[in-house]
Amino acid sequence: MVAPVAPTLSYCVVNTNGREFLLACLSAIQRTHPAGVEHEILVLDNASHDGSAEAVRALGGDIRLIALDRRVGKAANDSTLLREAQGGYCLLLNEDSELRPGAAEALIAALDANPGAAAAGAQLLDSAGSPVACAWRFPGVGTALAGALFLHRLLTVQSKGSDTRAVDWAQSSALMVRREAAAQVDYLDPAFFVYYDECDFCKRLADAGWRTLFVPAAEAVHHDQLSTDLAAGLPRIVEFHRNRDLYMRKHHGRAAAFAVRVLTAWSYAIRALAATVLPKQPAPIYRAHARQALWPNRGESLRDRAYMRESSSIRSAS
Repeated sequence: MVAPVAPTLSYCVVNTNGREFLLACLSAIQRTHPAGVEHEILVLDNASHDGSAEAVRALGGDIRLIALDRRVGKAANDSTLLREAQGGYCLLLNEDSELRPGAAEALIAALDANPGAAAAGAQLLDSAGSPVACAWRFPGVGTALAGALFLHRLLTVQSKGSDTRAVDWAQSSALMVRREAAAQVDYLDPAFFVYYDECDFCKRLADAGWRTLFVPAAEAVHHDQLSTDLAAGLPRIVEFHRNRDLYMRKHHGRAAAFAVRVLTAWSYAIRALAATVLPKQPAPIYRAHARQALWPNRGESLRDRAYMRESSSIRSAS
């Protein structure tokens, strides 16, 4: 009996209530997968209630579905997929990411050509097809100072140019990972519910001697889902700043974390002030960011909201 051939590439998709986006993501994988590359597709459904899991089952084929009955964070979900995957390379995807032709092939080629690289990020595009920032320098007092001086795009954003280049960290909406390197650093830290999970992951990879690449030849559309309504978006703002503070305390200590909170709050406060006189600027959003940056532990985060829903469901069932 011939043993099955291990796949070269594992597509690892996390979905949370994004049924239509998920189906588009899976369709894009099928359309763009490079010929001759053995692969598998894994989908982790994060306790969705919109029929996402049923839709994946209805597709049939060889998709491996992991359907959770309780919601957990993005880092934990990506780690589950990385542990379950069999490919040497694992392409982490959000459900709202759509690969463009040649993307997987370009990411594989970049990692093949750079054996010291553990991860390679695609150039992300917004829903209109315009490039967006997707790789940056690691957070620290220096990058926070650059933000306070409004030099963030110049000094911190690293997703620039047309050539593959080493970067500090890249967004995980379309991030190919060398599975052996992920295992070496024990995958992603579940303490990060969402936001800064891939930043922490790339930092630990760097500390272990691995590099992260930005590959502009690989493109993926990352659809815009964030609400501009403050009531709906506030838990995301809370989660964002809470996890940045967690990253800073973990890697740089409390003093540096405090300095970053102050500098970040200052930059958002200036934006909020300017937004009161500039047209079409979201002053309430900037004010919320300023407050949350300074006091990251206040308010209800995405993690809090998910756990509250779970507790309510348990009480209702009992």
